[in-house]
Amino acid sequence: MADSLRRLVNTCTYSVLQDKLESWYQDYHLSSCDQNLNRCCEILELTSNVQGQLFGILNLTAKEGGHFAGVDTLKSRFLPWLGSCFTITSSGVTSDTSFSLIQESKEKDIQIRELSISHDKEMKRMETQLNVARSQLETIKQELRDAQIDLDETRNKSATALLATEDDIFKLKADLNASREEAEMYKRKLDILDDYERRVRMLKNEIATLSAEKSYIQERRSRSQSTSPLTCRSRSPSPLPYHRNESPSYKRLSNATRQSWLINRFNVIYESDRLDAQSLLRQYINNVELVQRIIFTATVESFHSAKIAFRKFKLRVRKTLAPSHIGPESLDSAVMDYIIRNLDLYDVQSSVNDVIHAMDVNPKISFPPEVDYNLINNFIREVCLLAFSMQSLDPPLDIAFSTDGELFSEHKYCRSLDSEYTAPLVAYHVWPALMEGDVIIVKGEAVTKRRTVVSPRRNRNRRRSDGSVRSRTCSPNHGFLQEC
Repeated sequence: MADSLRRLVNTCTYSVLQDKLESWYQDYHLSSCDQNLNRCCEILELTSNVQGQLFGILNLTAKEGGHFAGVDTLKSRFLPWLGSCFTITSSGVTSDTSFSLIQESKEKDIQIRELSISHDKEMKRMETQLNVARSQLETIKQELRDAQIDLDETRNKSATALLATEDDIFKLKADLNASREEAEMYKRKLDILDDYERRVRMLKNEIATLSAEKSYIQERRSRSQSTSPLTCRSRSPSPLPYHRNESPSYKRLSNATRQSWLINRFNVIYESDRLDAQSLLRQYINNVELVQRIIFTATVESFHSAKIAFRKFKLRVRKTLAPSHIGPESLDSAVMDYIIRNLDLYDVQSSVNDVIHAMDVNPKISFPPEVDYNLINNFIREVCLLAFSMQSLDPPLDIAFSTDGELFSEHKYCRSLDSEYTAPLVAYHVWPALMEGDVIIVKGEAVTKRRTVVSPRRNRNRRRSDGSVRSRTCSPNHGFLQEC
């Protein structure tokens, strides 16, 4: 029986039968009636053949059980099935269950075949890709071999060309070195030429400055020869020459040139204008110390007032230029350039009034009651104009801080001729020192004494017993105009 069952399994009769059924189902509507009947008969023949084999196996199985083995099974399942013409199923398995099992088996076989087909397709696709990759790899290898050959040929040619042009390279290097040396020589000559041009420009600016000062001095000399100093001072105050008639060349002066110009003007005021103001005050005050204190206070207050006016003027210019400022230079540079080109817009009279008001309330100085500080209006105006111009430098110039009783410094002051040279403290100041930041540029002048100096008090009730000048009760300007 086992051999018959094995042969039945090996022949795959049911698989063949299932394939024929599926093929018949697919071609059923396309085939004719005779073709469909022939296929049905063929399937019945196969089915009867399988049934015959199964009956043979059934017979062998029953013989192996003896006379009584399997009798109950044959009576309960096989004989009723034969009696009902192969239509009665066993009590444990219904027809629906049998059909469902057959349907599930069929579906599983279909899935298996589909999976097998998809697997074969995937394998074919992967094999195709593998073949393509192999072909690309072979192409790349061939390209690499060609590139290696080209590289070897290029290397050989380069080596040959390098050996052939080695002498030319040495010659080119020598020519390059010679060209560099020639360029350096021309560069040095160009620097020397630029230096000469810069010096020429500086000399031209200095010549223009000296010419302006010369014309100013000559004008002052001619006026002093034609009229008295008092009359000229009372009629028209003389501002700085570079403020009165500013030439276009002045606007192009460098910061260093303007600084030198202003320092020179500072010294001129000290050597000339200060002495003129001192001579004018000596007509009303016999005390030399008080006169020097008045002039020093006027100078300090003029610098203070001019600095305040410069800050206000700079803020107004910045506020005006800020909305419309465009260009490569910064706003601060544009503001300073505008201020330098328009120094004549400075309201110097307002600063002069502030200085005179500050001197009126200063307790260290006093003045006779018949005159006031408008007597030195011109000197104050000159110092205010100078201080305002010094604020436009970069960095600005300013006077050094000073106070009575400070320790005398040789780096900061020079002693007056009437000083006690062994005294360590400053009694009072004659002229302030000029500074650039923390560096002293021009020394000031101070008086040193050992005894304590008491500042004179203001006394408006003093009367002079001198001649016609001391007996005047009108303002000095009015008196000067009457005399002229």
